Amino acid sequence: MDISELKAIAKELRVDIIRMLTAAGSGHPGGSLSCIDIIVTLFFNKMRHKPEDPNWSGRDRFVLSKGHCVPALYAALAKAGYFPREELLTLRKLNSRLQGHPDRNRLPYLEASTGSLGQGLSIALGMALAGKTMKASYRVYCMISDGECQAGQVWEAAMAAPKYKLDNLCVLLDYNKIQLSGAVDNIMSLEPLLEKWRAFNWNTMEIDGHDFKAIIRSLDDAEKVKGKPTLILCHTTKGKGVSFMEGKWEWHGKAPNRDEGERAVQEILARP
Repeated sequence: MDISELKAIAKELRVDIIRMLTAAGSGHPGGSLSCIDIIVTLFFNKMRHKPEDPNWSGRDRFVLSKGHCVPALYAALAKAGYFPREELLTLRKLNSRLQGHPDRNRLPYLEASTGSLGQGLSIALGMALAGKTMKASYRVYCMISDGECQAGQVWEAAMAAPKYKLDNLCVLLDYNKIQLSGAVDNIMSLEPLLEKWRAFNWNTMEIDGHDFKAIIRSLDDAEKVKGKPTLILCHTTKGKGVSFMEGKWEWHGKAPNRDEGERAVQEILARP
């Protein structure tokens, strides 16, 4: 798809995210809105996958380690045709397949059940190592959050991936700089973040995570790298697309009420 098509899908899915969370009355809008442009680019421009054959062995894998932001992934899966779009409004409802964190037992289109922060990269590493061992052609994409990088398991996996030369592994770090109760810098600063990943022997890139051209270019460049995994540091805005959510930690885990939800939807639709 071209850039204009990707932008249109991202706008559409931002609306879906708001409507899902408003209907649920709970959830995580801030991080879902910050990462949606990256997820759209992966599912509609880069990744090889078949909604009609979700278990296709040659598919690229996507692990959402920051599992609380699964509304963004659900919206993309529904748009791609994995399940009916109407099902989005069952988010977090009793007996729904769409739980507040990814549950592979309920929705097998998900590659992993995640939500305990710090674990997703280890899961993705295992998938990439299996692919290498089997000489498979699939790539593994893993999205992690900035606050998640305060967990030690992230760095254990970061140390292991270069050891095994996992050039089929690409990690996208959603660096919106805000976590549950405040700014990442104030709670436990990660800087110099890019230099840390580089010191662990990763190929590193730094982009604007809302610039579709930059996202596509970085993903294309990552495929050309041999002998080491790639980390793409994506600078994003928490709550991107909704003025009263942007950059506000209060919207990390608070769903909009009906009036706020409608205001948010109108703002998203009005933006170019």
